[in-house]
Amino acid sequence: MTSTASTTVRSVCPFDCPDACGLAVTLEDGLITQITGDKEHPVTRGAICNKVRQLTDRVYHPERLLYPMKRVGPKGTLAFERIGWEEAYGEIVARMHRIMKEQGAEAILPYSFYGNMGVLNAEGMDRRFFHRLGASRLDRTICNAAGAEGYKYTMGGSIGIDPEDTVHTKLFLIWGCNLVSTNMHQAMLAAEARRKGAKIIHIDVHRNRTSSFADRFIHIRPGTDAALALGMMHVLIRDGLIDRDFIHDHTVGYDELAAQAAAYSPRLVEDITGVPAAEIEELAVLYGTVSPSFIRIGNGLQHHDNGGMAIRTIACLPALTGAWRERGGGAMKGNGWYSRLNADKIERPDLLQDPDVRTVNMNQLGDALHELNPPVHMLFVYNSNPAIVAPDQNRVRSGLLREDLFTVVHDLFLTDTCKYADIVLPATSHFENTDLYTSYWHLYLQLHEPILEPMGECKSNFTLFKELALRMCFEKDVFDISEEQMIRDALDSEHNPLLKGITVEGLKQYGWMKAGGEGSGPSFGRLPTPSGKIELYSEAMRRSGLPPVPVHAPLREPEKYPFLLTTGPNHSFINSTFANQEKLRKLEKEPLVHMHADDAAKLGLTDGEKVIVRNDRGEARLTLRTGRDVLPGVLVTQGLWWDDAGGGKQAVNALTPQRLADMGGGATFFSNRVEVLKLR
Repeated sequence: MTSTASTTVRSVCPFDCPDACGLAVTLEDGLITQITGDKEHPVTRGAICNKVRQLTDRVYHPERLLYPMKRVGPKGTLAFERIGWEEAYGEIVARMHRIMKEQGAEAILPYSFYGNMGVLNAEGMDRRFFHRLGASRLDRTICNAAGAEGYKYTMGGSIGIDPEDTVHTKLFLIWGCNLVSTNMHQAMLAAEARRKGAKIIHIDVHRNRTSSFADRFIHIRPGTDAALALGMMHVLIRDGLIDRDFIHDHTVGYDELAAQAAAYSPRLVEDITGVPAAEIEELAVLYGTVSPSFIRIGNGLQHHDNGGMAIRTIACLPALTGAWRERGGGAMKGNGWYSRLNADKIERPDLLQDPDVRTVNMNQLGDALHELNPPVHMLFVYNSNPAIVAPDQNRVRSGLLREDLFTVVHDLFLTDTCKYADIVLPATSHFENTDLYTSYWHLYLQLHEPILEPMGECKSNFTLFKELALRMCFEKDVFDISEEQMIRDALDSEHNPLLKGITVEGLKQYGWMKAGGEGSGPSFGRLPTPSGKIELYSEAMRRSGLPPVPVHAPLREPEKYPFLLTTGPNHSFINSTFANQEKLRKLEKEPLVHMHADDAAKLGLTDGEKVIVRNDRGEARLTLRTGRDVLPGVLVTQGLWWDDAGGGKQAVNALTPQRLADMGGGATFFSNRVEVLKLR
């Protein structure tokens, strides 16, 4: 698209963030000159984060990949030469045919996540292609799998309150979520509720920007959130601060849960969580007497061995108080249930000839590259940067170094993963794509139409896998389709009546449309649980070998090392995205590790010095920040920095385990023990 005058067009933020903002993009002579929030968007309301304001720097970055590249040096370096698309396609197709003939299609493994949240480019043509190919399936569980599964056992799906209704909340519990950095519009809605008299409480392992924003901060030990929730239940039940009518009408398993909660006295919970018993009592009474109350459940606490149960346990709290009755009351982990698309039509799992083809959990990529039989002989990476984001990073990288592994990476930049690639393909930015966007927080679907022509020879994921499919001689009627046709298939509301009335034409006209219209929220006529009610006791969990009622389980990381390390997000990056933009790197300055001042004193360490954080899996060299932002025995480091050994920007996932969480196959990034050594 070109222009000879200044114009402002509508766009959508594509990144893995709950806010899924509407954007207003100014173009001059066909070039983006400014990016702001869309003032008309009902949730964005003109406000966006600083990192997205800097998207122009990402799109026009001098290191943007514009042409296909082929490796000409050893793996582990960035030695590439430019090639054409036909040569790249020819090499990939030939490799696929040879691998399929000699080892079978399951020796090919896709590896992707949500570097771009567009439905077509994240879970559309790519899924269709790999299903038809018969490749190994990827279990995409690196982010929210454990928590989503835990919440589902209680509520039946990712069903929370409409975030727009949280302006009516009188008590906000922000639990394990740095809203100010990772869900800014929920923070804006909370601030609006506070102006109407609401109280905001932040519960977390790290005193951060959201702690400062809140009226009160409750400091908890990592991995003990279920115990705190059970301690609150103990007080609520003991003091009669429960809604017996709501419990009778809308829940199952109250007696079993009450018996369990009886064991979690505030004094016992203090020993487990580090939260003083008096503070637990006060929090529970506040939660039981202020209405409507709302719990925003974050992503962080699910990244523990017991993460699924922690989320499930917290999700039971609103049922005890009947918080769901009132507008602005209840809880939310995610809201993806409202905008469920027709995945069968988009992804076409029916194309997979062998339904028993193996599935690889993406959190265990390191083991997969070393141990699977038949081995993985081709890895196809897109929308992800596993050399930085995957746990047990040294094992991942040693697997990527295998000479018999052919790796293709499709990206906008030469990421750390590209060091191990045989072919690197240039990806479009979302500004160059047609796509459909949903949110896992608000309830709006948004259509994005291209506002730029593809730069250089860049191609979208949709185009890449479509063209590969046609070169593999796959069925034209399945693969030779347009983006608009796939969007129409996605919006087929046969399985989700909340999408009724949402059409391509409507999205083109309005830009966004709301799932369920204006009256969305949990319907307690019947929830999608087996019983149709909130399940305080879950028979499905019992059959799966899990405790059927909430319980606190200790972390499984051996206590060989003295510190628990939490590796959370920072304010200016989204995982490893944005970590190569100079302005944003300067704002974050350098990778830090936060330690309690008393621990630092015992080790003879001082604020600002370089330290080695290590365990049996690897090490990272970080700058020490001392104070009281973490509890004794706890460390926190934020952000996933690209490799820069000379500058000390070490990838912290060298330290994190491949072990899986209690449910959903989720990651256990935060159930991680380390020691800290002075850098000599």
